[in-house]
Amino acid sequence: QVQLVESGGGSVEAGGSLGLSCAASGYTACDNDMSWHRQVPGKEREFVSGIDNHGSTTYADSVKGRFTISQDNTKKTAYLQMNSLKPEDTAMYHCKRRCALGWTWRYYWGQGTQVTVSS
Repeated sequence: QVQLVESGGGSVEAGGSLGLSCAASGYTACDNDMSWHRQVPGKEREFVSGIDNHGSTTYADSVKGRFTISQDNTKKTAYLQMNSLKPEDTAMYHCKRRCALGWTWRYYWGQGTQVTVSS
């Protein structure tokens, strides 16, 4: 069974930093492109950042200049370094990656890791 497991969330004060990880396991193969998303209760899940097969990155305007996405393709592990955190960054952070189990490809989501930023 394919699993994406996020870690690294926690509680910090505004201006602080956190680093998130997303590790894939149980797959036959995974794409090298993946993305991070976040969700606040009562709101839709929103895109935060993505990285493609060539290492090109994209960011939501709200996190540009503060967050950095990266990954270790050999380990199928992705990272999100979050600096200068703001209270509005408080959310459950999920990673998303397309992986194969046998011959079947589909997108998988992790369960999420909570990030709480206090003012």
